[in-house]
Amino acid sequence: MKHAKLDPRSYVYPFLLIITVFFVSGTSRLATPDLGFNISKDKIAHFLVFGLIATSILRTPRFSKAGLRGVVFAAILTSLYGACDEWRQSMTPDRSVEFADWLADTVGAIVAVIVYSQWTAYRKILEFPILKPKDHTTRAVRNRKQENVEHPKSNPESY
Repeated sequence: MKHAKLDPRSYVYPFLLIITVFFVSGTSRLATPDLGFNISKDKIAHFLVFGLIATSILRTPRFSKAGLRGVVFAAILTSLYGACDEWRQSMTPDRSVEFADWLADTVGAIVAVIVYSQWTAYRKILEFPILKPKDHTTRAVRNRKQENVEHPKSNPESY
């Protein structure tokens, strides 16, 4: 069985998000905006950020082609990262470990991957290409392909 070569660029967004969370969670004090909600803004941030991480993981070819298994593993992997992040915070001065933070991470990941996998309109918005990929084939190759479509070579054995 031949495996398709994976494009490493697919993994840039999850990697950048995870690295950003790693460095931000290692700081002693975080500034969070007041959004006017009665719910803790910290929990909303955990829900949204880890939902974004889970979605970016699910969008990678390895996970997106795995169907339901990819959805489940993206959520589990994100939840495990959330647990590791909380444990790491226990070693950061002026930071504490909260089970509710990990729960918000996990629920955010689960909701995000379910919405992404089930809601086609949302998925199309996220998959919209901002930059159109370049066609690296030469004009001569494209012309030959067009000629083969318009005038296929006849096969003498088919007579």
